[in-house]
Amino acid sequence: MSTDGAATVRGPAERRGRPRNAAVDTTVVETVLSLLEDGVTIGELSMERVAREAGVGKATLYRRWAGKEELMLDVLRSLDSANPEPAGVSARDDLVTMLEFLRLRGLAKRSSAVLRTVVTQVQAHPKLWREYHDTVVTARREALFAVLRRGMAAGEIRSDLDVELLADLFVAPMISRAVLHEWKDLHEGLAEQIVDAVLDGVRPRPAG
Repeated sequence: MSTDGAATVRGPAERRGRPRNAAVDTTVVETVLSLLEDGVTIGELSMERVAREAGVGKATLYRRWAGKEELMLDVLRSLDSANPEPAGVSARDDLVTMLEFLRLRGLAKRSSAVLRTVVTQVQAHPKLWREYHDTVVTARREALFAVLRRGMAAGEIRSDLDVELLADLFVAPMISRAVLHEWKDLHEGLAEQIVDAVLDGVRPRPAG
């Protein structure tokens, strides 16, 4: 193959650039978390300051994130546990799995000053909070909707009810305790109690 031909083959690879270094990503995210833990607000953060504190160049930062909001979205995701995968055996068991995830996340938020700080500050930035909601929160709700629809199809849940309303009936009690009333206990077995109480009211009615 000629020299010109070799250059043509290498071109696309060169345009794609080098793979991202995961260690750099981790360093930057941990730097942001450390700054927030030290009392720096999201408003006070800048890409320049993050780059300086993380010991990387601004160009390195901007190759990974278009700006501060994109970076903060990854910081939020770093604090999030992976969504549990419903087993699909029964709607009841899958709902318990999902609510137990929320219970454990509520406990983590209470015990983690960083998580409390980040969540509180992000809520004061509507655009960032909306992006987080549209990606992370929406994905969780869609997974919950899928479980509820399977429950309806299997005859475990009344099919005449609105799926979004059903989701709120199951999730709201846990969210209320975890977020709005942080002094309330998030005891083991709470997920089961909530699911069983709501299911008692939304099971199909006997004929006749």
